[in-house]
Amino acid sequence: MVVTAPRALGRHLLCEYHGCDRARIDDVEVVRTALRDAVAAAGVTPLHEHLHAFSPHGVTGVVVIAESHFSIHTWPEHRYVAVDLFTCGE
Repeated sequence: MVVTAPRALGRHLLCEYHGCDRARIDDVEVVRTALRDAVAAAGVTPLHEHLHAFSPHGVTGVVVIAESHFSIHTWPEHRYVAVDLFTCGE
């Protein structure tokens, strides 16, 4: 019997950034631009975006793409950003 590994259905990238500039990662428009730039650089198809600025700090954003999603979550008080990119495209 031959067992083959399943073919990957997509690419999933998880990134963590430490030591980030507090003001930049707490600015919803800076985060929005970063998400849009990532979508453009990846050559994927954006369908919908939603970002939320938390009080007193932090931003969460997601861009739903035809191929799946790009998301970001910031913790300015820890100078930390988590990014989740998934695409079933090329």
